[in-house]
Amino acid sequence: MKISVELTLTPLQDNFEPPIIDFIKKLRASGLTVLENPLSTQVFGEYEKVMELLQTEIKEAFENLEHVVLTMKMVKSDRSDYEPHF
Repeated sequence: MKISVELTLTPLQDNFEPPIIDFIKKLRASGLTVLENPLSTQVFGEYEKVMELLQTEIKEAFENLEHVVLTMKMVKSDRSDYEPHF
């Protein structure tokens, strides 16, 4: 089963950019399809592979940051090729 996941990692600290960059680089290194925009990062692939990656990387981010918010949306399908038709 294919899924699409949108993530926004928000460290609640002054120097917030390095943890976000580190998180995104680890997602990119996974071999899964990863797309970014200024507000979020999307990960696309097989459910088991995506969830295994997210479980590992979210846990590490939470262990390394004292205060952090992660917003996540999931869709049951691979939407990596979505283009608006309007």
